[in-house]
Amino acid sequence: MSKKNQIKAVRGMNDILPTDSPLWLAVEAVCAGIFSQHSYKQIRTPMLESTHLFARSIGAETDIVSKEMYTFEDRNGDSLTLRPEGTASTVRAGIENGLFYNQQQRLWYVGPMFRHERPQKGRYRQFYQMGVECYGWSTPDIEAEVLSMISQVFRDLGLEKTELQINSLGDSATRERYRTALVEYLAQHKEALDEDSQRRLTTNPLRILDSKNSCVQAVLADAPSILEFLSNDSAQAFEDLQAYLDALEIDYTINDRLVRGLDYYNDTVFEWVNADYGAQSTVCGGGRYDGMVEQLGGQATPGFGFGMGLERLVQILQEQEAPIVKDLEQGAPDVFLVSIGAVARKQAIAMQAEMVRSGLHVQCHMGDGSMKNQVKKADKSGASIAVIIGDDEAVAENASIKVLRRTSDSIPQRTVLQNEVVNTVTNLLESL
Repeated sequence: MSKKNQIKAVRGMNDILPTDSPLWLAVEAVCAGIFSQHSYKQIRTPMLESTHLFARSIGAETDIVSKEMYTFEDRNGDSLTLRPEGTASTVRAGIENGLFYNQQQRLWYVGPMFRHERPQKGRYRQFYQMGVECYGWSTPDIEAEVLSMISQVFRDLGLEKTELQINSLGDSATRERYRTALVEYLAQHKEALDEDSQRRLTTNPLRILDSKNSCVQAVLADAPSILEFLSNDSAQAFEDLQAYLDALEIDYTINDRLVRGLDYYNDTVFEWVNADYGAQSTVCGGGRYDGMVEQLGGQATPGFGFGMGLERLVQILQEQEAPIVKDLEQGAPDVFLVSIGAVARKQAIAMQAEMVRSGLHVQCHMGDGSMKNQVKKADKSGASIAVIIGDDEAVAENASIKVLRRTSDSIPQRTVLQNEVVNTVTNLLESL
């Protein structure tokens, strides 16, 4: 097929190739293990949801809803959207399945999300997100637990130079007072605001704090801080969170311009950022969203959680050459099975199954191939040992064992009975 007629992936939707997937699996396994240790359970929600779910929860004035969602009508005329984030779907599932009624829930999810934004390194139109959601706790101790989990994930992955930033958006009364003060300040500098910020000045002025425009950021440098407007309860909760973080020895900075890109947050919001990545520095972010469950039709239920983009996390781990990346670079099979002839091939396949049941990683040659070529493939695979079954071995039900990765002492090739291969190979691997 000519390149002209070749069908390519949709822009911004990337393949994860076999060379990269082991790292993805390893990262997901580390996260899942730590979540499980903290008694969090996985929830899986559909990729397609009613468009109203996201318009009501995320906010119609956010960039996600107004500009980035993949929305279409199905054959019944219903407006559907590919999920752009995981929290709203988790809340919808919890309400629909009665997970919040007189209960507390610790949940986590992983899966693809979709946003029609400009693709760039570590940020794509289909991206994978891992997240945690907690329901039923209004106190900052659950916030500290979640932040401690994230810190543990980063430690276990070997992620470096990533710092925690926190802020409080306060309760609704706080935000109303702050909105008035912010609008009053920004109205004096309206000519310096970009088009989006001027529009948001009348619709959602707190969104202006999230602007990446350098001129807008210069104006915001002297804007009032939301921390000056916190109610007594919100201020106390924010102080309590800091005390928990101090007890956990988790370093953090207070960023009073941090608002996140979604409208449903209240009180605590946070981001883990890596200074080496500029505008794309956020590795993980989240906060408290106490009003969402009630807003979507459930009983009033406090919530707290985060989302973590896996593309960016994997990219940073690779560029930092983290230990988990180096360990996976050595992920060759333990054994390569070489076989010549139909009888030998059947024996080799049966032997592979037995080896796998014993916990070994095994690659078995398939299809035709000379002994010489198969041994070359065995060496190229990176396997430590080749197990060879030729015509003679097949008749005698033997196998030859050849060590491919020798230590300083040469290990001679040997022949053993096929029912002794697993024990022999296991002992050899322990000695190499």
